[in-house]
Amino acid sequence: MTDCGFDKPYRGGFVAAEHHFALTVYFEDTDAYGIVYYANYLKFMERARSDMLRACGIDQEAELARSGSAYAVVEAHLRYRRPAKLGDDLRILSTIDEVRGSSVEIQQRVMRGDEMLNEGRITAAFLDGSGRPRRHPKEWVDRFMALGSGS
Repeated sequence: MTDCGFDKPYRGGFVAAEHHFALTVYFEDTDAYGIVYYANYLKFMERARSDMLRACGIDQEAELARSGSAYAVVEAHLRYRRPAKLGDDLRILSTIDEVRGSSVEIQQRVMRGDEMLNEGRITAAFLDGSGRPRRHPKEWVDRFMALGSGS
């Protein structure tokens, strides 16, 4: 049997310093009126951020197994502009905005074509196994900085 590529999950990627992640709105994402349920934008953004970290070469799973440390969202600011609807093809655009000692700020926009539907600013803290902040691994900070983020 030949691998046609259909057995592999979709991966987004970078266009300059901006990560692009595409998805389609399915019935499970919507309310009774076919409009995306507000909390699902957070899920869409989480998928995009996780994919962005993977595309940067950051292996959160390995770090969690090695040190018990991982990123956790500690703050989220979202602005809803227009609703996404059943069947819409969306892109989540993510950029690293600021890197601090133990956290990273990520700007995200949910787009339908050229139309912005939602924008968010997410703060993810790097936490140890006890839930206390700790410094990011230096190589991760270097990867973020290479994307043009501020510090």
